Amino acid sequence: MGFPENEVAAENSRRKMEETSKSPVGGVIENAVSLARPALVVASAVVATGAAAGTGLAVAGSVVAGLGIVDWFRKLGAAKVNENLESLGQATEDALNRVERVLLEHGTSIDKIKSRLNSQDFKDGMASAALQALRTTQADRLKRLALILANGVKEDDLGPEGLDDMMRAAVELKEADIRLLKRIYDSQIRIIGQDHFSFQWRDRVDSAWAHDFGRDERGHLEIRGSLSRLESVGFLASVRSAAPADGSLSSQPFGLLREGAKFYERLQETATKK
Repeated sequence: MGFPENEVAAENSRRKMEETSKSPVGGVIENAVSLARPALVVASAVVATGAAAGTGLAVAGSVVAGLGIVDWFRKLGAAKVNENLESLGQATEDALNRVERVLLEHGTSIDKIKSRLNSQDFKDGMASAALQALRTTQADRLKRLALILANGVKEDDLGPEGLDDMMRAAVELKEADIRLLKRIYDSQIRIIGQDHFSFQWRDRVDSAWAHDFGRDERGHLEIRGSLSRLESVGFLASVRSAAPADGSLSSQPFGLLREGAKFYERLQETATKK
């Protein structure tokens, strides 16, 4: 039971009809090869001319001029944009299908689901995801965008400001950052509440950090980059402004913020009944 005429499915169908039978990846390779052939011919001619003149040297810049760098970037770029949007669209449609089944299993009506997908917030979310898709070449980051959008529909939470922030983080964070966020989420999810930055919250973060991250100085140094990136996007907060008295970096804890917990939860696959 479904509704084929949602925005994502319609856009994917339109795009597939416009695409040729060749895959986007194949198009990138073909463009690269077709552009490289004349460049090689020109380069060979330049070298041959130089050798015939007895110099053995080509005029500076003559090889580069024959490569058609601008056209090469333009064609490869267009192919990559299409490839990214195709992957993003398919991943979003797949994730939305899972979300639809789960919502129906929990009693959400078809009309309510359609209303969410036809909302301006959802359309704005699609636009935000499409723009962020232009910033990456990695398939796993495109999948993150799809999951954030689909789970926003599931939770009926597609507020544009928060969604934009999550979309940006989805393409900026490394896989190692996400793995670290999971560790901190598992460690601290039970202590997230209304008392952020209170003494009580700081003490509980400090205790959880000491328990799950210990005083492994070397291990802590290895995750400093991830901690900095997660803090910069507003998902973590250092609970101390000064270095620890013992000088140990590993004893400086980081607390999970609500935004970080929400982001991690939005990256999870929606489980459906079998």
